[in-house]
This record gives sequence, C-alpha cells and structure tokens, in this order.
Amino acid sequence: MSSKTKELQAGYAQTRLLLALWDLGANKQEVKKGLLTKRIVVKGQKMADYKEILEDLQTQGAVNVSRTGYTLTSPIGLEVLGAGLRSEEFKFEGTIVGTWAANALLRWIGLIDVVVAASVALGGEVIDSYEEFKSVALDVYDKLNKDYNLNDLVPIYRIRRAIGERVNRTEFNVFLLEMQANDIFQLQGGSVEDSAPDKIEDSVTTELDGLRCYARLLKA
Repeated sequence: MSSKTKELQAGYAQTRLLLALWDLGANKQEVKKGLLTKRIVVKGQKMADYKEILEDLQTQGAVNVSRTGYTLTSPIGLEVLGAGLRSEEFKFEGTIVGTWAANALLRWIGLIDVVVAASVALGGEVIDSYEEFKSVALDVYDKLNKDYNLNDLVPIYRIRRAIGERVNRTEFNVFLLEMQANDIFQLQGGSVEDSAPDKIEDSVTTELDGLRCYARLLKA
C-alpha cells in the first residue's frame, strides 16, 4: 500500500471519527468511549486502530480524551471536521453508507445553510461606519456562535466571510480592532485548525500583537 493511499485512508478515518463525535454531541458534553466504539468500529476493526488518529487530534487541540470518554473541542475540532468534509479527497468507503453518517451529514449541511441564510438576511448594503459595522459584526458573531456551538470563541475568518463584500478588507481590520479597543471583542491568537493560508489571510494581523484568529465577546 502506497504512502498516499495510507494518508487518504487516515484522512477518511479521522473525518468519520470527528463526524461521529459531533453527531453524538461531543461538542456539548463528553461522549463515553463505548458509545463512540459502537458508532465507528466496523467488522474487522477494533478501537485500537484509531489510537494514532486520536493522538494526532489531541495534538491539534481538536479532541480531548479522558479516562472515560471524548470531547470535541470548539472551535478547533469543528474546524478540522469541516475541512475534512470539504476535502475533494473525502468520500465514503464501500457501497453502503451508514444511516447515522448520512443523517449527520444532512444536519451539518443544514447548519451551513443556516449560516449562509443569516449572512444574506443581514442585507447587502455597503457598511460605511464603525457603528454599522459593530452592529453587523455582533449579529454575525452571535449567529455563528450559536449555530456551531463555538463556546464564545468565533474564528475571525468566518466573521469576515459572513460580512463579505459589504466592507473592504482594510476597514474590516480597522473596525474590528476598534471593537477590541472599546472592550467589545477580545481578539485572541493561535492559528486556524488546519493552518489553511486563506483562513489565516482572512484573520487579522497587527505589527504589535501579531496574528489574531479568534474573537471573544466581552460586552455587547
């Protein structure tokens, strides 16, 4: 088996594992080990086969593993799952897709539609003032935070993309930093889940603070 094939299989297994955790509610509470085992282990497999994948996800900060179960970390775990599902190389193996996987994908797609609809509902007029930007940014933050259970830590690139062309890149940065200066948002460092260049570019970088990838609401 080639290294490329092994890599693709590992990517599929990782995404399937994360999808199962999300479907079981691991982004809200711990999922017992036995429950995940029943969900993902198929004939000819054992849970030990996922040991390296779980260790890698822990290293990424996407999953927490305790003695009794697993927790999907927000927002990193959800970002890794989303990246896996969007990958052109992701596809289900075999000829039969489990009902749980199909239903989980439908729920995930439904959440994406909610976010897109929310963005459209905000209107398409150009934002030309800080006060207007603040109002829109808070609405977007609230919708993303609730729809994806992000635990009040919302990726900046998601906020930028939801607002879209209503404000140019420079003004977005200036207005967002002004919201931080006014103690509305706290902009936090780190990096996006898969270090994707486009997501990093859509975050905010300053000479003083460096890269800021997440926004946390301090006050409305």
